[in-house]
Amino acid sequence: MSDSKFWDKVHAVAAKATWAYLATANGAQPKVRVVHPACEGERVWVATGRASAKARHIGKNPKVELFYQIGADMVHLTVTGKAKFVEDFAEKKRIWNGKVFDYDLAQFWPGGPESKDFGLMLITPDRVELTSLPEMTTGKPPEVWRAPRK
Repeated sequence: MSDSKFWDKVHAVAAKATWAYLATANGAQPKVRVVHPACEGERVWVATGRASAKARHIGKNPKVELFYQIGADMVHLTVTGKAKFVEDFAEKKRIWNGKVFDYDLAQFWPGGPESKDFGLMLITPDRVELTSLPEMTTGKPPEVWRAPRK
C-alpha cells in the first residue's frame, strides 16, 4: 500500500474517534491522558494547556505514543513519535484559523491563538500501526508505516 493510501486510511479511522490516549513519561513512570487530536497530512496535533503536566513531561522527554480504539470492530490506531510544542505564532494562528480541530478551541482559550496558555503540540510520527480485533484474531499482521530514515 502506498504511503498516501495508508495515510488516507489513518485519517478516516482517526476521524471516527473523538478521543485518543496520549502516553508521556514522567521520569520512569508512564502517564496516560485522554486527548482530542487532529490529523493533518503525516502530522498529528494536540491542543492543550501550555502549563499542563503533558507539556512538562514532553519538555523533558519528547517520546510519546498516541492510541485510538474505534468502534465495534475495535480498530486500533497507534502513533509512536516525538512531540514538541509549536511556539511560532504564524503556525499557531494557521492551525487555529484553519479549523484543523473539529471543535472550537476558543471554548478553552477564549483569548485565541495569542493566549499564553494555548499549547499547540505537534506529534511527528516515527511509526504508525493500524489493525483491528477481527484482523488480529485471524493472524493478519498490522499495517505499519515508518518514517523515512534521515
